Amino acid sequence: MTSLSRLILDPGHPAVRADLADVDSLHKTLMRLVPDHAGPTPRARAGLLFRTEPGPDPVLLVQTANPPDLTALPAHYGTARTLDLTPLLNSLTLGRTVRYRITAAPTVARSAGNPTPHPVTGKRRGKITHLTGDDALAWWQRRATAAGLETVTITSLPRPFPRTRVTRSAPYFTLTQFDGLARITDTTPLTDALKNGIGRAKSYGAGLLSLAPA
Repeated sequence: MTSLSRLILDPGHPAVRADLADVDSLHKTLMRLVPDHAGPTPRARAGLLFRTEPGPDPVLLVQTANPPDLTALPAHYGTARTLDLTPLLNSLTLGRTVRYRITAAPTVARSAGNPTPHPVTGKRRGKITHLTGDDALAWWQRRATAAGLETVTITSLPRPFPRTRVTRSAPYFTLTQFDGLARITDTTPLTDALKNGIGRAKSYGAGLLSLAPA
């Protein structure tokens, strides 16, 4: 049962302040909501996706493949409300117009001039390039189409990369929030995108696709 939780955080709580100052710490805190998972990709196995919502108060949307264990959060961390997304997933129908929101990390792998092929696939490794502006818009249109959505309107807003205590010369990724209207063209890839997210940087608060009735 895929679940979505809305967490209104207490900005005065020391654990909240620590997590908002370090996205790696926030990711570890949110992983406490899901059962332990073995293997190299525990976040993906748990279906954990999250997004910081814009606004004056710290609000997190957290999606998990199963109902989260909210008691695993630090005491008084914040207030939470959890919804079962099954009715939403069951309501997806061809031609339906929906509102969408996603904060994503638009990137492209550009392999020109890279002579070294991947040792397993044989493909040439590309350098990951972060996309902004019109390139980011084009990226989202491609990814939305692949996810079974025909975009009708798009607005975009650059979002700051979540803070981390690790000092680096540049952010891990460049984030953009996309909002708008879209028509459903294929429910199978759309269901997959809703459950598993879109794009890179999912451990850093990117990739969670949200839909609502138009």
